[in-house]
Formats: sequence, C-alpha cells, structure tokens
Amino acid sequence: MSNPSNSKIRVVLAEDQGMVRGALAALLSIEHDIEVIAAVADGQEALRVVGRERPNVLVTDIEMPQLTGLELTARVRELYPETRVVIVTTFARPGYLRRALDAGAHGYLLKDRPSAELADAVRRVNQSMRVVDPALAAEIWNAENDPLTDRERQILRRAGEGESTAEIARSLRLSDGTVRNYLSEAIAKMGASNRVEASRLARTKGWL
Repeated sequence: MSNPSNSKIRVVLAEDQGMVRGALAALLSIEHDIEVIAAVADGQEALRVVGRERPNVLVTDIEMPQLTGLELTARVRELYPETRVVIVTTFARPGYLRRALDAGAHGYLLKDRPSAELADAVRRVNQSMRVVDPALAAEIWNAENDPLTDRERQILRRAGEGESTAEIARSLRLSDGTVRNYLSEAIAKMGASNRVEASRLARTKGWL
C-alpha cells in the first residue's frame, strides 16, 4: 500500500535492543516524509501492531524474542501483504539474506551502513522497489543451499540455546522421540558430531 504523495510513510520499528531501537526511531523521525508510529521490542508485539496500524513499512531486526525477524516477515507477508518489510541486521551472511528474501522481505540492510541509507531504503521499498546490500547481493549467488527444514531449524535453534530434548518437546508439543529424530537429521545434514556443533555451524552459515 503506497501512501499519497502528500502524506508521510508510516513505519513500525521492531528491535529488541532498547538503545538501538531508540536510535533508529530518532534517525527515521527526523525525516520530513517518514513517521514512526510505533517502536516495539519483540516480534509478536510487532505483528500485533502491524495488524492494528497497517503501516506502509515494517523495519525489523532478525534476532528478537517471541518471533524472529524472519518469522515475522513471513507472517506479515501472509496476513498483511500491503506492508513492506525492511530487515536491518548485523548478519552479513548470504544465508540470512536468502532466507529473508524467501520470507518476503523487500529490503536487507546492515547496521553499519550510513544512517541516510535506511531512510532511502524505506522510501524505495514503499515505492515497491527492492533494496539489498550490494556486497551481499553479489555473494548470494555462491551461497550454499540451506538443507534444513523449518522444523529442524526451529529445534536446532532451541538446542543451541541450551534447551534439553524434553524442554523442546514440551514447548513444541512433540514427543521426545520426535525431537531426537529431528535433531539427528539436522546434525547429519550439518556434518556435525553433536547438536551444539550443528547449531554453531548452521548459525555461521546464516541458516538459524
């Protein structure tokens, strides 16, 4: 949903680090044609706000509580496709970029880029253009394909954060045996010797 030329681009910002969230909100708010209508700290709250406010653009980090930025992007594409998504992250890995684009993101910027580039990205994405860090865009063609399924990724991420098989099973409403099977498959696909190593390797490649 593009906004009329005489109105501001309405933006929701999702970032779990308070100082970064405040800085990004301040940077965007000084732009004459951009209005930050909400700045929230987790993905689930961001989804609620997007549903209520229907902003033109959602700017989100990747790693957040409740829903990751990639999960949030996919949900927004499914439920509120008129809202376009820009991901702003520290993850300079083609694996993350590929997953972001697959999830429906229209922009992918690194946090170390000049601040003016974020406002420009919001404007361009609002006009149905795609904005991707040029160095990562070149690397994506040589990136390995992600072998993990969504469920394997979900379970491996939790295992890498220290959750036991029983804890993962309870939270995802699966049996212990099912969780072990998913973990075994993920470990084998990563060529790792255990769940911790598999999680580390997957994260390094941008697959978690």
